Amino acid sequence: MIFKGFKFGMLLQFAIGPVCLFIFQMAALNGFYTGEISVLGVALVDGIFITIAILGVASIIDKKNIKVCLKMFGSIILFIFGFGAILNQFNIEIIPSLSIQGIFISTNALTSAIIITSSNPLTIIFWAGIFSTKITEENIKRQDVYSFGFGALLSTIFFLSLINLIGSFTKIFLPTSVIQILNIFVGFLLICFGIKMILKKV
Repeated sequence: MIFKGFKFGMLLQFAIGPVCLFIFQMAALNGFYTGEISVLGVALVDGIFITIAILGVASIIDKKNIKVCLKMFGSIILFIFGFGAILNQFNIEIIPSLSIQGIFISTNALTSAIIITSSNPLTIIFWAGIFSTKITEENIKRQDVYSFGFGALLSTIFFLSLINLIGSFTKIFLPTSVIQILNIFVGFLLICFGIKMILKKV
């Protein structure tokens, strides 16, 4: 069941989203170690979301007013990170800098990853739907759902670690000017994801 969850999770990973772009940007700017700290932050939040979905708490937030508030919250987070990524290339900082060495950069990377992953708590409802389907249609036991969810979480860590590796090679082989252009592009994409989230019906 863990392998089934891993395969399903890998399919989801190919729908590139803001978190994936964030990991790539983090690795391109600060290297593999910092990028992997960010991956762990993403995995922590995803693990919490999956656990909440399995426990059935999703039904609490599956109400229109709450979903609208969560959607606005997520959009604001993506806007902040998007504009921050763009403005940072012109030495204008609106979010804490990750240029500090040592423990501070690791702490900021972890915190930023947790914030941007938490920007879409409606993911809980998605996972709740997946688990409900698995239980009803495939007639699997609840403990197997935990294994399935764990497999899906492993796929997130695996895929984002690959993205992190690619991003860190970008830092090594590409000139600073190209990396700046990439970061501006990532910023625009994050803003687009924020706009898409606002326009999406709940």
